[in-house]
Amino acid sequence: MSARLATNDLEAYWMPFTANRQYKKAPRLLVSAERTHYTTDDGRRVLDGTSGLWCVNAGHCRPKIVEAIRAQVGELDFAGSFQIGHPKAFECASKLVNIAPPGFDHVFFTNSGSESVESALKMALAYHRAKGNASKVRLIGRERGYHGVNFGGMSVGGIANNRKMFGTLLSGVDHIRHTHDLARNAFSRGEPEHGAEFADDLERLVALHDASTIAAVIVEPVACSTGVLTPPKGYLKRLAAICAKHDILLIFDEVITAFGRLGTPFGADYFDVSPDLITTAKGLTNGTIPMGAVFVKKEIHEAFTNGPEEAIDFFHGYTYSGHPVACAAAIATLETYKEEGLLTRASELAPYWADAVHSLKGLPHIIDIRNIGLIGAIEFEPIPGEPSKRAHTHFVEAFERGLLVRSTGDIIALSPPLIIEKKEIDQLVDILSGVLKTAA
Repeated sequence: MSARLATNDLEAYWMPFTANRQYKKAPRLLVSAERTHYTTDDGRRVLDGTSGLWCVNAGHCRPKIVEAIRAQVGELDFAGSFQIGHPKAFECASKLVNIAPPGFDHVFFTNSGSESVESALKMALAYHRAKGNASKVRLIGRERGYHGVNFGGMSVGGIANNRKMFGTLLSGVDHIRHTHDLARNAFSRGEPEHGAEFADDLERLVALHDASTIAAVIVEPVACSTGVLTPPKGYLKRLAAICAKHDILLIFDEVITAFGRLGTPFGADYFDVSPDLITTAKGLTNGTIPMGAVFVKKEIHEAFTNGPEEAIDFFHGYTYSGHPVACAAAIATLETYKEEGLLTRASELAPYWADAVHSLKGLPHIIDIRNIGLIGAIEFEPIPGEPSKRAHTHFVEAFERGLLVRSTGDIIALSPPLIIEKKEIDQLVDILSGVLKTAA
């Protein structure tokens, strides 16, 4: 079983976001994991510098979570959530509300970050209609934003390669400018000093479309999938104030920043901003079982409960919303976070992490280094005519040397498990430094 699979044995699986032909010529196969490391099919240990895919916040194969899943699937494998329920869903929702920012007292379950975004966008549109503002139908995203891969998320998203193959997408969508400003903010530690005024671009769209037509603005507190674009100081507060001024709902897409990644339970806590809806997934179950959740403020929820008591509140949901096994995994994950102080541990490690990541400054082709919480990014000067090749080459070389990183465009992104120790941070930077020093 430990022998490498032949390339033709890999053909049936069309892998997502992958150069399939290239990958299958030299596959990178992971066969087991424990805490901060993977093991490959040829027996090598690989330090997980990306928490799987931004999701394994508590580290891999944690016993409490594994046992909760095993016990639940043997007791109740499935129960629907349309006009029926099971105890774990209500327990899970209550535990989530208890760690949510003030004002968020309802949770709507989904199965992924993409579904959480779709659900939140529909909530925003339906909310305004329920309040008698049916003209508020326009959705505003941000350039370089990533909000999943369903049509709503792609439409408000702002990454060209995720959009260009799929037609015109949703109508009535516009975008504010991104916050990346290398000229003024290169090599910032934490939030950059310059760029709060970029939030004013929303006023441009209000003037263009009129506030009476705009339902919601959706942004990631930290735009991670596009390469870790950290918001300038004061930017998110300014954006929230503009939304409030024009009766526009503000949606924080916290699929990555929720559950301790910034050293607080949510990014909203870190930036001291209170949005109207928060989308989550990933760290909700520590990556073990697909699950997402939309956190909803009381006044939004109440807008849906003014009709007859027997009427359905919200005509939306999924077969697997609040799945028993996913709920068991989430409950055990939340307990693990609490017992080990993981929702705030990144704040303790952040200074050490910042020093470690910024120690790479000056290595070949690096034009920026960014960090916040337990997230980091190294941006490279592109190879002329071959965008993204440099970062991908570094990703492959790092894996061969025992480190998993994530490449996105010409950027290497880092987000290790929240249980990482300082000596493992040193190891991560040592491996990455070795890769970059020998790069062409």
